Amino acid sequence: MTRYTQVKKLGTPKELRDHLVGIGVDLPVDETVDPQGALAQPITFTDGSTGEHAIPNRFAVLPMEGWDGTTDGQPTDLVRRRWTRFAESGCGLVWAEATAVAPEGRANPHQLMINPDTVAGLAELRGLLAPTQVAGLQLTHSGRWARPQGAPAPRTGQPHAELDRRVDADEASLLTDDELDELAESFIVAAGLARDAGFDFVDVKCCHGYLLHELLSGRDRDGRYGGDEAGRTAFVRRVIGGIRERVPDIAVAVRLSIFDFLPHETGPEGTGVPVERDGLPRPFGATESGLDIDLSETHRFVDLLRSLGVGLVCTTAGSPYYNPHVQRPAYFPPSDGYQPPEDPLVGVARQIHATAELVRAHPDVTFIGSGYSYLQDWLANVGQAVVGAGDVGMVGLGRMVLSYPQLAADVFAG
Repeated sequence: MTRYTQVKKLGTPKELRDHLVGIGVDLPVDETVDPQGALAQPITFTDGSTGEHAIPNRFAVLPMEGWDGTTDGQPTDLVRRRWTRFAESGCGLVWAEATAVAPEGRANPHQLMINPDTVAGLAELRGLLAPTQVAGLQLTHSGRWARPQGAPAPRTGQPHAELDRRVDADEASLLTDDELDELAESFIVAAGLARDAGFDFVDVKCCHGYLLHELLSGRDRDGRYGGDEAGRTAFVRRVIGGIRERVPDIAVAVRLSIFDFLPHETGPEGTGVPVERDGLPRPFGATESGLDIDLSETHRFVDLLRSLGVGLVCTTAGSPYYNPHVQRPAYFPPSDGYQPPEDPLVGVARQIHATAELVRAHPDVTFIGSGYSYLQDWLANVGQAVVGAGDVGMVGLGRMVLSYPQLAADVFAG
């Protein structure tokens, strides 16, 4: 099993730069962090319906949930404590946690839900955030990863032999077109409830192998919501179009897995290895091999989002369920995962460079990047360099904001 140099053992920016050169990774690292520098500058995003939204700085809280709500989807003291810490973080934007639009779409029995009974609780959470923070709510259906009662209860968007096997999905698990029509209505209604709770935007979540992300790669799905690119994007178009028509006073954003790779499994030495591509759908944003990036369809999808008035996109990649080293680069694997098959800094740089390509091609969209937490002590040094170079609009804080919620505030305090 290969062991990599942990980033925490690199004691200076120069040591990090030298290590990056040694492993062949191109990643900028500033020598010092300026409290009034690039990360402290304001930025705006422009929504096609609600106009300009001013964000006071370049740090964002990413959607970090604790699966610690009540069984009926209400916030608890644990949820409120987490949101209070987000308020104290110093981040200019809070992209609030995944909130299920339907009971059967919950990833956990304690995931938050949005419905008429939970609006007051969600409004209370919004009220905990700082008045200057732009706040959005992530709307989700977990699709094949749904576990509303604890046990797997998959509702899939397309057939996938490997992932179907992992969650014991069958033909009956596949959502019909009529069921997707009803679910689109649930997303639209949820957007109105999020507006009532005081949120500035909703995220129509398209990432990490959840339902809408799976539909984007649904080449093997029959019917109105699969097949060609028009079919694979039809659900997203229906949801966002419905929100624009019926809830015009809330902005719409999208968190998007901008590329995906084949599912991985634990190899003979404990390291992650990809499963065979034969017969499996081509992942979204990947080459035919399923192991390299091809952003062609990602660019087209971002163009589609912009045509629908979306001006804010949060990038991510892969899925925590089947290729976690792609989604959240880390030295230590998840408890049910495999050892990383590459230096985690390779994964950090992969996301940063892919996001930069999108930023350059779509200057009228504000992008928030992900995958920075593994940088640890050097997160701000790299984030400042990437923002300063114009390769991302904002730096998202995910795992880092849970363990060190005041990072952004400390950066600005010097």
